Amino acid sequence: MSDIKNYIEENKQRFLDELFELLRIPSISADSAYAGDVAKAAEFVAESMRKAGADNVEVCPTPGHPIVYGEKIIDASLPTVLVYGHYDVQPAVPLELWDTPPFEPTIKKTAIHPDGAIFARGSADDKGQFYMHIKAFEYMMKNGALPCNIKMMIEGEEEVGSNNLANFCIANKDRLKADVVLISDTSIIANDCPSIDTGLRGLSYVEVEVTGPNRDLHSGVYGGAVANPINILSKMIASMHDENNHITIPGFYDKVAELSAAEREDLNKAPFDLEAYKKDLNISDVWGEKGYTVLERTGIRPTLDVNGIWGGYIGEGAKTVLPSKAYAKISMRLVPNQVSDEITELFKKHFESIAPAGVQVQVKPHHGGEPVVTPTNSKAYLAAAKAMETTFGKTPVPTRGGGSIPIVAMFEKELGLKSVLMGFGLDSDALHSPNEHYGITNYLKGIETIPYFFKYYAEA
Repeated sequence: MSDIKNYIEENKQRFLDELFELLRIPSISADSAYAGDVAKAAEFVAESMRKAGADNVEVCPTPGHPIVYGEKIIDASLPTVLVYGHYDVQPAVPLELWDTPPFEPTIKKTAIHPDGAIFARGSADDKGQFYMHIKAFEYMMKNGALPCNIKMMIEGEEEVGSNNLANFCIANKDRLKADVVLISDTSIIANDCPSIDTGLRGLSYVEVEVTGPNRDLHSGVYGGAVANPINILSKMIASMHDENNHITIPGFYDKVAELSAAEREDLNKAPFDLEAYKKDLNISDVWGEKGYTVLERTGIRPTLDVNGIWGGYIGEGAKTVLPSKAYAKISMRLVPNQVSDEITELFKKHFESIAPAGVQVQVKPHHGGEPVVTPTNSKAYLAAAKAMETTFGKTPVPTRGGGSIPIVAMFEKELGLKSVLMGFGLDSDALHSPNEHYGITNYLKGIETIPYFFKYYAEA
């Protein structure tokens, strides 16, 4: 394994060129107009697996976008690692907020990434991160350093809820038999402070529609006499937090797992610079539930946020219209013991109950996922920690991730497998935002670290 750095240095440009080719494919799973591009990305992933040395590579169709599978079984008696990732990406809009085209990868130096970062949609989430595994696998195959079996499953629907992944797992339980799932779709605290997520929040995502009159109306003729759906929707949303930013949906906190004072103290030992945090976001202060730190608000507390809101006239100039409809997309991040379907139902019941008589409301659930906490004393976690310590020179800090990867709970339920969340991105990499980027150093560090995970896990 001592030659891994030399291998990376010798192949660095090729590793970047291949990733750039993948990043140029606009594999946006949420928009049916890009279905052909999603399929193209799946074929690219499959071919990359084959070139790296995988067997039985297949682009597996689903009722939605395909799942790419490949494997290398060197000895059935050895442990098996199932690598998971996703090749689909978030929509790139609003395009005008990108400094460079979202699907034309561009390397730029930043204060955080002085060696350069790759600016492109999907660079960090998750193309750059799952592609590290294919390149690490390539190294292990070419250098006789694969110490155990590997299976790779890269899907194309993570950004829209992984709607077909559970059924695929159920139908392919024998094919997917493994000892652990290895996922790189999370972040580290900083490039000089590695970390491993030991928990993820769940998700309930809904779209709401408020309907008033049966058509758009003249705001002078009808304004003040007919309920304005945008006004009503705004008031309904605002009422869902109290003065302490506590969510007001009845029963919302009933099952929330409260951490002890000692556990909260341990969580807050993770390095965190509040002033740097505010400076990076260009905000004068943070905001959130009273009585909790930023690390607690983003790791162990549930949230309710509006992800989009629209209705009425938004074109150039003025149009004095009282709209017929107003819409919003709302996400709720959930913590251990909360159940996504139950929270969705609580939201629906409450939202309908607070609507005034002058409007009708509809709540449309989109997708959800369950929160998870992973063990820090498992052989797989310890192997990941030792691998990171080997390449970073520091023991990684266990952290709680604020994001959601719903399939982690599903893997445990359907396949009986725990996951290790060994990501290499940074929270500041603008995931889901304009100018998403991924450090070149992070990309190469992942390729360097992953083979050590396999080595130490096989030894354990």
